[in-house]
Amino acid sequence: MLKKSSIKVLILLLVSGFLSLNAKETIKIGAIVSATGPASFLGDPELKTLEHYVQKINAEGGVLGKEIELIHYDTSGNPKKAVTFTKRLLNQDRVVAIIGPSTTGETMAITKFIRRAKVPLMSMAGAVAIIDPVQEYVFKIVATDRMACEKVMQDLNTRGLTNLALISGSGGFGKSMREQCLDVASDYKINIVADEIYGAKDADMTSQLLKIKNNAKVEAVLNPGFGQGPAIVTKNYKQLKIEHPLYQSHGVASKKFIEIAGDASEGVRVVAPPVVVADKLADSVPNKQVALQFKNEYEKAFDSKVSSFGGHAYSALFAVVEAIKNKKSFDSKDIRDGIEELRNFVAVDGVVNMSKQDHMGLDTKTGMVLLEIQNGDWTVVK
Repeated sequence: MLKKSSIKVLILLLVSGFLSLNAKETIKIGAIVSATGPASFLGDPELKTLEHYVQKINAEGGVLGKEIELIHYDTSGNPKKAVTFTKRLLNQDRVVAIIGPSTTGETMAITKFIRRAKVPLMSMAGAVAIIDPVQEYVFKIVATDRMACEKVMQDLNTRGLTNLALISGSGGFGKSMREQCLDVASDYKINIVADEIYGAKDADMTSQLLKIKNNAKVEAVLNPGFGQGPAIVTKNYKQLKIEHPLYQSHGVASKKFIEIAGDASEGVRVVAPPVVVADKLADSVPNKQVALQFKNEYEKAFDSKVSSFGGHAYSALFAVVEAIKNKKSFDSKDIRDGIEELRNFVAVDGVVNMSKQDHMGLDTKTGMVLLEIQNGDWTVVK
């Protein structure tokens, strides 16, 4: 039989081992990104950013003394895969929060599973439908398609233009932004005088653009969409020698768009997150320094131009980290509450003020800028 002293030593060893094991537990945060496939220009920089900053956070001591364990899956932009991986993250990996997906269609496909599991989701997609109406555990930290419509229409007002044509992608983002533009047009006294749609696999939009060109009422054109579609629209636009101003959404706010569209992109105006031109922002812009710091670090780490989509990932990750710090808890419910309580949180994407009524917390002043492509680069429209 063991002596009492031996039993005490054994108990101490067991307790010590348990505490040591417990101390090494990680904070499991999930990520769902479109790292490959047609939306890889979104997901690839998002994943790179998440991995880079998780490693950096851990090297600096983690969050509340624990390291973050990033568990990520690549959907290739497929909503069905997004559902499969969401279930895996929730039921097998037991994450406390999820960042992503990259696209609107994927996000909308998984929100019901998020609500059931009561694990907070920080989407990196653009559509306002993600957070309107508000869903208890669903957030986003990227400017909405509605805000993009408003930014374009404000510029049309400044230019004295009133008749706008839409040519929209048929995917989740294009569909949602089209609906938002139709909804807010009257607020800015803008008339939608043409409304064309193209499919995700369409390789030529000449027929839709010809209808717009032959419409005598059209004064400007807006293309809600992302991926290859807007680049094709832009090339066809130049081929048809359409003279009206062309606007693109924040869905193409990447140098990759300029590379693909080439010379046809000259003069195109694009709604974009501020990080794209962080070094060109006025010093009075409250999120300039955060955006500029991210831009410099991203370009050094990956030897490529900054990606606004990488900026979305940075904002999403640090919003979750800030919520954990503020609540001093790794519980999903507490993290959810912490995100909703974020006030004056300066992110790459803008100054964030969440509330029970607003699960995005951005405004057009800090969350969006209007750019024009000149000589193959961005210029800020004053």
